[in-house]
Amino acid sequence: MTALTPHGAKQFILDNTALMAPPHVPEILLRLAGEAHDLWQRTEDELVEIGLPPPFWAFAWAGGQGLARYVLDNPDTVRGKRVLDFASGSGLVAIAAAKAGAAEVIAADIDPFCATAIRLNGEANGVGIGFLGTDCIGTDAGWDVVLAGDVFYDKSFADRLMPWFATLKARGAEIFVGDPGRSYLPKSGLEPLAVYEVEVTRALEDSLVKRTTVWRFA
Repeated sequence: MTALTPHGAKQFILDNTALMAPPHVPEILLRLAGEAHDLWQRTEDELVEIGLPPPFWAFAWAGGQGLARYVLDNPDTVRGKRVLDFASGSGLVAIAAAKAGAAEVIAADIDPFCATAIRLNGEANGVGIGFLGTDCIGTDAGWDVVLAGDVFYDKSFADRLMPWFATLKARGAEIFVGDPGRSYLPKSGLEPLAVYEVEVTRALEDSLVKRTTVWRFA
């Protein structure tokens, strides 16, 4: 098996995924894991040994699918704008933004595998996406729109995000979040825009369908 290092990321991704369309966003093809639980468990164990995170990039999570669906169905959300897809994972939402006519799309994720996964997925969909591999919380590169799917799963992470999102919103950025009821979604300051029933992988979620809402920071 290919060594799990950033250098070996491309071959590992090609060996362990296949091009397929997420159920709720059939217009987009991603390199996703077919045997979800096996890949998750095996790579999680092995990645931990070398200090890398589990393979979030190999799955189309509910919040990301809902947010990508919303962007494709409402292209004015991003058309002609500079877009940051925060905690991008597979690049699904970034690809949706590019397809919807964004002027520039940056996919940000601290997992080094994501740089390769997002490049491969962008190529599969005929779009170019920039990649930012550093922790960008608290920074501001002048994005017009920030998209964030499935980011409220951890309290300490959510506590860092909220002041940053508030600062970006205050200077004029639009913040859109896709969330299937994660534990630390804020209880106020959000405007619901759309609700979707998104098919997911039972091995990674607690059901086959997750009711997913797209929110805008008010």
